Amino acid sequence: MRAFDYQRARKPEDALSANAARYIAGGTNLLDLMKLEIERPERLVDLNALALDRIEDLPDGRLRIGALVRNATLAAHPLVVARYPVLSRALLAGASPQLRNRATTGGNLLQRTRCPYFYDPAQNCNKRDPGAGCSARGGLTRNLGILGISEACLATHPSDMAVAMRALDAVVETRLPGAPGETLGRSIPIAQFHLLPGSTPQIETILQPGELITAVVLPQPLDGAQRYRKVRDRASYAFALVSVAVTLKMKQQSVARVSLALGGVAPKPWRIEEAESRLVGQQLSDDALKTFCDALLSGAQGSATGNAADPHRLDNANDFKIPLARRMMIATLRDAAKEA
Repeated sequence: MRAFDYQRARKPEDALSANAARYIAGGTNLLDLMKLEIERPERLVDLNALALDRIEDLPDGRLRIGALVRNATLAAHPLVVARYPVLSRALLAGASPQLRNRATTGGNLLQRTRCPYFYDPAQNCNKRDPGAGCSARGGLTRNLGILGISEACLATHPSDMAVAMRALDAVVETRLPGAPGETLGRSIPIAQFHLLPGSTPQIETILQPGELITAVVLPQPLDGAQRYRKVRDRASYAFALVSVAVTLKMKQQSVARVSLALGGVAPKPWRIEEAESRLVGQQLSDDALKTFCDALLSGAQGSATGNAADPHRLDNANDFKIPLARRMMIATLRDAAKEA
């Protein structure tokens, strides 16, 4: 590990004034990347002394989650369990108990891909070294993306929590440096927070340099049912091959409201609201579900969706994710409908 400067921030302004610094809280991802010299920060700013570890029930019914709230705390919080069970279940499906005790809400959103080519400095990776090429193309792609990928990058986003938050339409609150002595704040819908790789896969979020996540705000509680389902290679401590987060409200056997986000298949939590609109007012018939799945998977590789093979494909090792995602979406929606 390379030498670096260390600073402990006592208030947000301390962090925002630390030029060319990387923020650290739980460190469950960043420290590993520093040991491998994938990340080489010259200065780390420790955020743990900031008062960003609270969960607040807002007067209008929304819930504000501080950026430093630990994943274990968030998953077990009574208001989260009661109002947002899809989020609680997603958090409990991630990592291990030890990591959940350290990992933070803000850090979870910012964790980097677990693509093996990104983690291996001997391999070419545009995300790690822009312009170097992508060794995953023509390599082992079983755990890589089928949606939203590009010529430059096939990696997927690893977060379970972010998938549930995308289904819930969460909003990320941040602060960033302004004029000398000033800080600015903004609210970013999570739909806009993570970016697709395009030709710049090293730019993963909409955050500006030095911008600090302070909280995530969940909307007013939704009536109906919520579900989170995850398929992985082993029962614990493994990232998703495919995951599904669903919120569903039914009225007289028809869909009144639905949101569905997929994980493990794209560089960001994958949700297409236009596909959801096709289900509203429909019963969950085989035809309606097929239309929905076709719309949501319309950019997937291979012929399973009726589209031509994606030109970024050089093998078919992860084609199984297409029918797997389809079956998981249908099963999760029907399971939620029994409760809704």
